Amino acid sequence: MLDAAVRALAEIFSKPMRAILWKSVGLALILIVVGAIALQRVLNWLAGAGAAWAEQALNGGYHSLLETLAWIVSIAAGFGVVFGAIFLMPAVTSLVAGMFVDEIGEHVERKDYPAERVGTAVPLMRALIESIKIAALTIVVYLAVLPFVFFAGAGFIAFFLATAWLLGRQYFEFAAMRFRTLEEAKAMRRRHAMAIFIAGLFIAAFVSIPIVNLATPVFGMAFMVHIHKRLSGPRPELLEPERKARLQTFPE
Repeated sequence: MLDAAVRALAEIFSKPMRAILWKSVGLALILIVVGAIALQRVLNWLAGAGAAWAEQALNGGYHSLLETLAWIVSIAAGFGVVFGAIFLMPAVTSLVAGMFVDEIGEHVERKDYPAERVGTAVPLMRALIESIKIAALTIVVYLAVLPFVFFAGAGFIAFFLATAWLLGRQYFEFAAMRFRTLEEAKAMRRRHAMAIFIAGLFIAAFVSIPIVNLATPVFGMAFMVHIHKRLSGPRPELLEPERKARLQTFPE
């Protein structure tokens, strides 16, 4: 598994992968900026509306105090948006991953497994649906463990383990779906749940590194292509016809 992680890291800056890397990083940044601006506007509006309501309820009294409180809440909301963006990076990269998994998967399969048949591209709509589902599930799980952040770091451990489970699941299924139906990919993921969770720890560690985590879709998919290949074992039906014929005549 460590070897697969090293090979996936090496892929990130390889020449054929650079274009995919910059596209995925650019899309992730756009999503983060747009989401942060929208959330900041909403929070500022709520702070202003709340101050106006309180002033009206108090018959115009405490105007300066309420204005100051609204300003403090707006500043706090800004910090909250930045803090939230850091924790929601796995959800953002999950959304981005659906756009590029097949480009990444095909490159790794052709480069590292030339004797085997290249997988079939996952339909874009199916990939996007699965990405949206994982991103939504990520947000739900994070909100569930958020209260534990205030208990001696328990929340951060919970975030890390949840990220490992969620991203390990997503990227493995994407790698498996290039050779299997969605149902078969999910069944295989359940059969190898522990191995995939451990592999997910590598992705969770990667996505925990600021800035570097923008490359998570590239690392995660490349890594899980290797994991899927190893868990699948020898599959003669995936060999290219010439190699398959040689194996049938002269078994290795």
